[in-house]
Amino acid sequence: MSKPQSQWRIVWRQLRRNKAAMIGATLLAFEIFLALAAPWIVPFDPYKQNPKAALQAPSREHWFGTDDTGRDLLSRVIYGTRISLRVGLISVGIGGSIGITLGIIAGYRGGFVDNVIMRAMDLLLAFPGILLALAIIAILGPSLFNVMIAVGISAIPSYTRVARGATLALRDRDFVVGARAIGARDARITMKYILPNVLPPLIVLATLGIAGAILTAAGLSFIGLGAVPPTPEWGAILTLGRKYINQAWWYTTFPGLAIMVTVLGINMLGDALRDALDPRLRR
Repeated sequence: MSKPQSQWRIVWRQLRRNKAAMIGATLLAFEIFLALAAPWIVPFDPYKQNPKAALQAPSREHWFGTDDTGRDLLSRVIYGTRISLRVGLISVGIGGSIGITLGIIAGYRGGFVDNVIMRAMDLLLAFPGILLALAIIAILGPSLFNVMIAVGISAIPSYTRVARGATLALRDRDFVVGARAIGARDARITMKYILPNVLPPLIVLATLGIAGAILTAAGLSFIGLGAVPPTPEWGAILTLGRKYINQAWWYTTFPGLAIMVTVLGINMLGDALRDALDPRLRR
């Protein structure tokens, strides 16, 4: 008799069969490599200005050209990978940790606690995510760290609602009722029986949330509310390059492509994860 396969082994087998998932994973792995190896692989200091080399077109020396102060764009785009991935991960970490905790508490406790938490989430959902992030940054002030906080807070309702829905479907299952009957504490029940079973949809949400956080952070930096120059963040590079878009096409093209490739890879992997983790969507 064959040994039953674990859920994660089944998911991995599904992902390997999905070409889009492998392309997305490859793109994301390449981005992570660039982020980790940036200090050793960049050809120039991304912060060092060289006015004599300002707005040079792509060449053998400067593959992506230079910006208006003569800084190498390839080096700045590579360093921007570190910043953008960090923004995405920290933002999702803030939103996910708070949202999942509140969602599980609301779904497991029910009653008054559930009503208070969900009405608070409804209040946050009354504002579009980008508008809520703008309001938070207006209070905290423009900076990359505040962008992470703002994007994370704006994502809390999504994680709360998904975690609550999954918890409501689990709290009356036999294994949860049995654990409660033998005297297991609520904290142990939620950590051992509830949390592992609500993670699959939340992993998908977090994966797609990283892409959304990168886009939102780039947009906020583009309008001057995120990274402060000379930080080599992709959105900040775009806002500097828009003034030279007619005479230096490379200034905005390469950071824009970096955003597109990163978000595309993460979304492709996230969509494939959703298909693999949902038994109804498995082929």
